Amino acid sequence: MAADGISKLSIDGDEWASSAPNLRSNLSLLSPQQVELAKILLEAGQSHLFQQWPQPGVDDNEKRAFFDQVAKLNSSYPGGLASYIKTARELLADSKAGNNPYDGFTPSVPSGENLTYGDESFVKFEEAGIKEARKAAFVLVAGGLGERLGYNGIKVALPQETTTGTCFLQHYIESVLALQEASCKLSQGESPVDIPFVIMTSDDTHSRTAELLESNAYFGMKPTQVKLLKQEKVACLEDNDAHLAVDPNNKYRIQTKPHGHGDVHSLLYSSGLLKVWHAAGLRWVLFFQDTNGLLFKAIPASLGVSAIKQYNVNSLAVPRKAKEAIGGITKLTHKDGRTMVINVEYNQLDPLLRASGHSDGDVNCETGYSPFPGNINQLIIEIGPYIEELTKTGGAIKEFVNPKYKDATKTAFKSSTRLECMMQDYPKTLPPSAEVGFTVMDVWLAYAPVKNNPEDASKVPEGNPYHSATSGEMAIYKAHSLILRKVGVKVDDPIHQVFNGQQVEVWPRVVWKPKWALTFSDVKSKVSGSNSISQRSTMVLKGRNIILEDLSLDGALVIDAVDNAKVKAGGSIDNKGWVIETVDYKDSSVAEEVRIRGFRFNKVEQLEKMYDEAGDFYLNP
Repeated sequence: MAADGISKLSIDGDEWASSAPNLRSNLSLLSPQQVELAKILLEAGQSHLFQQWPQPGVDDNEKRAFFDQVAKLNSSYPGGLASYIKTARELLADSKAGNNPYDGFTPSVPSGENLTYGDESFVKFEEAGIKEARKAAFVLVAGGLGERLGYNGIKVALPQETTTGTCFLQHYIESVLALQEASCKLSQGESPVDIPFVIMTSDDTHSRTAELLESNAYFGMKPTQVKLLKQEKVACLEDNDAHLAVDPNNKYRIQTKPHGHGDVHSLLYSSGLLKVWHAAGLRWVLFFQDTNGLLFKAIPASLGVSAIKQYNVNSLAVPRKAKEAIGGITKLTHKDGRTMVINVEYNQLDPLLRASGHSDGDVNCETGYSPFPGNINQLIIEIGPYIEELTKTGGAIKEFVNPKYKDATKTAFKSSTRLECMMQDYPKTLPPSAEVGFTVMDVWLAYAPVKNNPEDASKVPEGNPYHSATSGEMAIYKAHSLILRKVGVKVDDPIHQVFNGQQVEVWPRVVWKPKWALTFSDVKSKVSGSNSISQRSTMVLKGRNIILEDLSLDGALVIDAVDNAKVKAGGSIDNKGWVIETVDYKDSSVAEEVRIRGFRFNKVEQLEKMYDEAGDFYLNP
C-alpha cells in the first residue's frame, strides 16, 4: 500500500511528464536518478523516445535498461546529454544553412621547423628529444578495427612488416622502452623512470587489445606502465531538430555511433591521469595513431623541437603536394583578431585560399610542395597549459556534424547522423598567446600509414600514396635502407614490382629493433668501415650492441643477441637468401595479414646467429 502511495504521489506531482503519457504511466518503475534522466530528456524535446512504451508490467527490465544506457550516454559526454543535444541543434542548423565554419578567417602559413634528416640541426633536435623523453607520456589512439584493410583483427595486432612479423603494438612498446632507456642514460644521476603508455580503445577493440598485451607479457613493458581508456559511443540524431534516434532493432535503446578520436582529450582529463603525470614532473603528452610503422623515427627530433622552441602544441607534418588528399596545417586569422593554427581539410583549404584573395588557391611553391604542410595526426602537447585548457572546456573538443541529406531541401537525412570530434582540433579553443607550431620531416622517414585495402589501394590515382599494408611494409625497408645510406653504407637501388595491383619500390629488407638504434647518431655509431647490401638481401638486427664493420651482404642475415653480447658483423656473406613470392589477395588459403600485402617470403637460405650470453663476438664467415 505504501509503495502504491509513493508511486501515485510521484505521478500526481509529475506534470512535467504530460508530454509523454507512456513514460508517465511507467514512472513508478524508475529510481530517483532515472526520473532525473527522464526529465533531462523531456526538457530537451525527446518525448518521442517513449512513444512505443507499453503499460507497466510489460518489458519492465528493458525499460530500466533503457535508462542504464541513458545514464552512460549522459555521464560519458562533457556537460551531459542536454549539452550534446543543444550543440547538435546549433551544428545541424549551421549545416542546413550551409554556413562555412571558416567565414571571416584568412589563411596564412604558420611558423614551424622543417627538418632535414641527418644534418647538424636534426642531430641537435634528436639529442634534445631523447633527453626530454623521460618527461613524456605516450598515448596511442587505437579504437579501430582492420575491416577497411581487409583484416578482421584489431589494427594494432597487424604485423607492420613480415620479415620479423612484429605487430604495430609490439613495435610501439619496444620503441617507448628504447626511448626510456636512452633518456635515462643521458640524465645520469637522476632516478630511472617508467614512461607511461596509454591506449584509447573502443567497444570494438578493448578486450582484444587487453588480450594481446596479456598474452605477450606486455611486450616487455611493466603492466603498471600501461593503461587502457575505453571511449564510449554517442547518441545518433535522426533529424535537424536533434531528435535522438531509436535503435531500429530495439525500441528500448538509443542508436549510437563512435564520436571520433577527439574523445582522447576528455578521457585523459576525466581519468585524472594528466594531473598525476603533471605532479610527477612530466612535461609532454605525445599522441599517435595505430598503424604508422615509421612514426618513432620522427619522434626524438620532434620532441626536441617542442622543447627547444617551447611549443605548447607541435603537430608532426610531412611535405604536401598542393590539393593532395591530406589536411594542411594552417594559421587562420579572423576579422575580429582571433587566430588559431589548425588542420584544415584539403577540400576546404583550396576554396578558403581562393576566397581570401589567392586566386590560384592551393598551389605548390618553389620547393615543389604546398607551403601548407601535410598533417599526419601525431601531436605533442605540453602538459601544463593542456590541463589549464581542458579544465576550461571540461575536456570537450570542438565538434562537427556531417549529415547525409536525402535531397537538396536538407530537411531529411538518408540515415541517422551524430556529432564527431577529431584529436587534431584541440588547438581550436586555445588563446592566441598559445605557442602552436609544426615539425616537418620527409615522408620516407615519418609517414607510412596502413589504412586501405588492396582493392581501394589499387585504384588510387597514379603518383598518390597507396597507404596499404603493401606500401606500409615496403616503406619500412626503404626508410632503413636510406638511413644506412646516410651513414655511408652502399645500399643497392630498389627495383619496382607490382603486388595486389600496386607498383612499389622494393628495397633490401632491412629491419632493426628500436634498441639497436633510435636516432641517426645511434646508427652512425654502429656502422664503420666499408659496408654494402645488395637489393635482394634481407638483414635483421635484434640486439643492442651489434656493429656492422666491413660487411658485404648478398643474401639473408639474421642476428639475435642479448644486451651484453657485443657482436661485430663483417666479411662477405653470400647465400640464396629470402625470395619474395607473389600472393593474390583473393586467395583465402593464405592468412589475411599476408594476403593483404600481396607477397610473402620464401626463406630459402640465411645465415642466422644467436648470441645468448655476454661477451665479445666476431661474425666473419
